[in-house]
Amino acid sequence: MPTARNRDVSLYYEADGDGPTVVFINDVGYGAWLWGWHYDAVAGPYETVVWDLRGTGRSDAPAGPYDVGTLAADLEAVLADHGVGSAHLVGAGLGGMVALQYAHQYSRARSLTLYCTAGSGDAIDRDALDALALNAPSSLDGAFSPAFREHDPDLMEQIAGWRAEEDATGAARDAHANAMTAFDAPPLYEITQPAEVYYGLDDPVVSPEAAQSLSADLPRGTGEAVEGRHCCFIEHAPAVTDRLLALLDEQTE
Repeated sequence: MPTARNRDVSLYYEADGDGPTVVFINDVGYGAWLWGWHYDAVAGPYETVVWDLRGTGRSDAPAGPYDVGTLAADLEAVLADHGVGSAHLVGAGLGGMVALQYAHQYSRARSLTLYCTAGSGDAIDRDALDALALNAPSSLDGAFSPAFREHDPDLMEQIAGWRAEEDATGAARDAHANAMTAFDAPPLYEITQPAEVYYGLDDPVVSPEAAQSLSADLPRGTGEAVEGRHCCFIEHAPAVTDRLLALLDEQTE
């Protein structure tokens, strides 16, 4: 069980596959289960790294506050511990903000794939974000469309089980949410890596307009609408993963 350390905080991560490294960065409160739909497709031709943000899973949960800069430093500790020279970053929500901060502050980022991410915490609907918390009533409603939830109730039960094992709750989850809503992006024109921004057309947390603004402000950014809510990248995982693999292949030719 590899762990990295950022000062006195232990950070658990897992790696699999060979080739160029792809790092997945979780959203507010969510554990590494979030990437189960993408992991198997990417691992093999690429090395995948999935890590538990502080406060989740098997990483330490120090008292807050947390901020995006600290989470980016956690990511740097993970990559340094694993001996990664460069990596493609894939982040959702808060994880997308961490990817932006990391790409600006550190030298290992090769490309960015951002799901349901805004360039500013001011663009986040905090009430909708809090409604996604594990202990909130109907916490999957804002994550997935009604059609997706009703199509496979057994999967919804599985997700509930994974969340109970891995997700942050209480003060740690609040610290994640506060980090997201307090985020103030570095100068986006200085983030010159290829960047693809995907956004849910019915996302209650990050509006399509906020995601479109982010993609427009990134020098090499593109924006792509996806049917669904805040976890639209899971709901349409086959198509989204195909696009991710296309970007990775293009950047490693």
